[in-house]
Amino acid sequence: MEFKKLPPVKEQLMKCVRCGKCRSVCPVFAEVGIETTAPRGHVFMVQMLRDGKVEPTNEVYERLGQCLLCETCSVNCPSGIDVHELNAAARSYIYENNPSAGKELLFDTLWTRPGMLRSSARVMSTVQRLGLQTLARKTGLTKILPGDLKEAEQMMDNIPSKSARSTLPEINPARGEKKYKLGYFLGCGTDLFSPSAATAAVDVLTRNGCEVIIPKDMKCCGLPHIANGKMETAQKLAAHNIKVFNAYDFDYIITDCASCSSALSRNNMEFLLAGLKIEDEALALSEKVMDLTVFLIDVLDLKIPVNKTAPKLRVTYHDPCHLANAQLIKNQPRELLSRIPGVELIEMKAANTCCGGSGTYSTTHYEMSMKILDKKMDHAMATGADILATCCPSCMMQLNYGCKRNNWEAEVLHPVELLSRYYRNN
Repeated sequence: MEFKKLPPVKEQLMKCVRCGKCRSVCPVFAEVGIETTAPRGHVFMVQMLRDGKVEPTNEVYERLGQCLLCETCSVNCPSGIDVHELNAAARSYIYENNPSAGKELLFDTLWTRPGMLRSSARVMSTVQRLGLQTLARKTGLTKILPGDLKEAEQMMDNIPSKSARSTLPEINPARGEKKYKLGYFLGCGTDLFSPSAATAAVDVLTRNGCEVIIPKDMKCCGLPHIANGKMETAQKLAAHNIKVFNAYDFDYIITDCASCSSALSRNNMEFLLAGLKIEDEALALSEKVMDLTVFLIDVLDLKIPVNKTAPKLRVTYHDPCHLANAQLIKNQPRELLSRIPGVELIEMKAANTCCGGSGTYSTTHYEMSMKILDKKMDHAMATGADILATCCPSCMMQLNYGCKRNNWEAEVLHPVELLSRYYRNN
């Protein structure tokens, strides 16, 4: 993939009219206030990279790497520039010129092998249950971790001992009359860190006449690789998943993860695979991909039996960036919550602002991530809610840490977990 010939680089750079609208919505610029951290500054940097005015060095990568890729600037740009695509393309170009053995190990060896990834999570879970992580903190061993990991490892508390994959069968038959045959794209985050959300998703879908198939050979959606300059690996992962899912005759391909549905969307497929032989297959896949809440509301139009004795729950909702910005999905998660008997939905201020998690961002830019998180938590806690709901496992992990950081006892859940609980208790 030649950097200068990529459509975003070739066609979008000159659209920038220097209006500065992006600066007013960027969560990182709001904290730093320096032009080089603003989306407009990143557009300038990509242009200079393209024109050879700056070299593709690690220093330039670090400047571009401050971006969350939250797409807030892209969705608010009057000129329609996909700033996040420009940034991601530039990161990949720089990485090709400055490969890292550590990234190769993490993103090419570990993160492309689901079995190895799950084994690593099991080891981490065992370490926690034995108290070794706490011991390492007390003895100062965690201080030798590189970069921001010595702080960010605190977020990796309470890793489930079992992944969703290890408890859910590949084929989950519909209960009662079968209405749809669904492929479930079970992402890494849900599988390893929020398996209860996956169990709830399968429970709700099968209760409502859907056969749910979880293809055993699927791999990561590739979004973490795009964010970390590993574009070629992301392409390989996409090609693999396209072959796996297109081998079935699915009515829809559902995912509970905002990042996964964004990665599998038409926009991202065009960015990643435009001009390649597999492009048509990729677009055929993306036409079937749908966020779980959208499917439950827009396709099934769920009618939930009312039990007037259901406990009252005060719930607030956080918009994941890859759902609200990348896919413009805001209403369906709220509508789903509102249809659950007993739920009172309380809107928090600035619900559609980044929580600072952004996949791996909290581990690479911990301090900035926490500044953005603290603002989000102020808004969430002001609602007085019992439950903080969101549709992204990365956001869930970040918000869980935010609750712990602020001694707030609210429970962080995917909306489908609340619905599954209601079904099981009534």
